[in-house]
Amino acid sequence: MTPDETVQVGLPGRRYDIRIGRGLLEGAGAAIVDATGALKCAIVTDETVAKAYLDIVATSCAAAGLAVHPIVLPPGESTKDFGHLKNVLDDLLDAEIERKDIVIALGGGVIGDLAGFAASVLRRGVGVVQIPTTLLSQVDSSVGGKTGINTRHGKNLVGMFYQPSLVLIDLDTLATLPDRHMRAGYAEVVKYGLIADADFFGWLESNGAAVMRRDHVATRHAVSVSCRTKTTIVEADERETLGSRALLNLGHTFGHAIEAAAGFDDRVLHGEAVAVGMMMALHLSAGHGFSETQRVADHFASVGLPVSLNDLGLSAAATDLYALMAQDKKMHAGKITFVLASAIGSAYLKNDVAGDEVLQALRAYGAT
Repeated sequence: MTPDETVQVGLPGRRYDIRIGRGLLEGAGAAIVDATGALKCAIVTDETVAKAYLDIVATSCAAAGLAVHPIVLPPGESTKDFGHLKNVLDDLLDAEIERKDIVIALGGGVIGDLAGFAASVLRRGVGVVQIPTTLLSQVDSSVGGKTGINTRHGKNLVGMFYQPSLVLIDLDTLATLPDRHMRAGYAEVVKYGLIADADFFGWLESNGAAVMRRDHVATRHAVSVSCRTKTTIVEADERETLGSRALLNLGHTFGHAIEAAAGFDDRVLHGEAVAVGMMMALHLSAGHGFSETQRVADHFASVGLPVSLNDLGLSAAATDLYALMAQDKKMHAGKITFVLASAIGSAYLKNDVAGDEVLQALRAYGAT
């Protein structure tokens, strides 16, 4: 089926399309062959997604002439580790996936990050196609080439920048997404309004409920704007060396520490941790002139997003969370670089935030 919209990521020598629409899984094989010329593919997915969509994608790929090798993993954040990476790489080698073949990441952010990282190191790099099936992965993790796994030291501390050859976003997959996961993905949608587009944040205030009930027009707009915003940032700063791409991490320094404190299990979803992390970051921002923290909190509450550790049912000491934040990837010269907001739609980096301010922000939203 023809996509409703195509966003092109215009990186020199590595351009690729993000195709957004309905019914795209049925034509995935033809789209992949057209974009890559591959003869063989491995479909990496998890048990939950496999039940709903693996047969559709595998049948489409076979019909397009691709030899298909499925790799099905356990669901959940705990899969994104060294042990499962090793297993995936062994399975890919057993399937004799070669450099001109394709690894297809079919699933949410965990599968996208893990399969993308495996593709980046297999034979020093084979192609990867992202087919994200959650709102969070559609608007964030499938776009821009970040891949990685978690370690005991923190989230995504081992990984690569590795761009896909194609991203296929089939909005129909959101129909089977649990409401909790839909809300978690919505947190990343709101992030784009907060860091770069005040008008989009205002639109979300009026249309967030429609997105949450999967209204197609509203959902397509939310996904499209999010992908276009991220694409613009990635094109300007692909490897986060200039600073602008780091703005995409609003709330993530706090959020990743929250996830680590929860043991990277499904008690706390990534988007839930980021939502609370954004509230903490905006609390920090308020100390430097930001004046709309309550407006954001009100919007989060209106769609059912958590705004504190209490909402997550998580108990954690502020000092413990602060210690976990010291492993953040944006550390520079021993200091944490925070993403703060000057206004809705405008964000900036600050690396001289006092520790007492950070602890105060953590405690303001439920840390002990």
